[in-house]
Amino acid sequence: MAYFNLFYMFFKIGMFSFGGGYAMLPLIFQSVQDFGIMSAAEFSRLVAISQVTPGPIAVNAATFVGFQYRGYLGAAVATAGVALPSLLLILITMHFMKIFQENQSVDAVLKGIRPATVGLIASAVIFLAENSILNGPVFTQDLFTNYREHINLLPMVFFLATIVLAGKFKISPIKLTLLAGLIGAVVIR
Repeated sequence: MAYFNLFYMFFKIGMFSFGGGYAMLPLIFQSVQDFGIMSAAEFSRLVAISQVTPGPIAVNAATFVGFQYRGYLGAAVATAGVALPSLLLILITMHFMKIFQENQSVDAVLKGIRPATVGLIASAVIFLAENSILNGPVFTQDLFTNYREHINLLPMVFFLATIVLAGKFKISPIKLTLLAGLIGAVVIR
């Protein structure tokens, strides 16, 4: 029954999440909380591991959650659950693509989904900020009145340096991720 519940949980996430892996993270976290599988801090570490391992972040996150919950079989079940809806929807979409290519209703639906996807990705960013560069919620007065206690200084430096190095100097995300991991291993213990 635990494997079926795990598969069903990730099947629902895969079926109703639009916008890619980062948009799925809030749903995965909410489901993980409902199952009592891991804490917010553990999930934040899981997302970091999912980010540095090859493959889509949502599939990696599902695999790690499944492994944490039920070992290797749990990892396989969670991965199948999150990937199967996309496979089925792609096959169906390919079949009907010619019919709906010029359809204004379908175009309107996609235009409605885009801003919701941006909101879901922003929600994931806020969650990750609250568990890495801040010690608590983003939207609080502590950020301004008690900033020394509320901001994790070294992770905040990493965050700002990453923005500058990626935005200004166009350093690849792979190099930045490896560099941050190396510095973290040496400096943060």
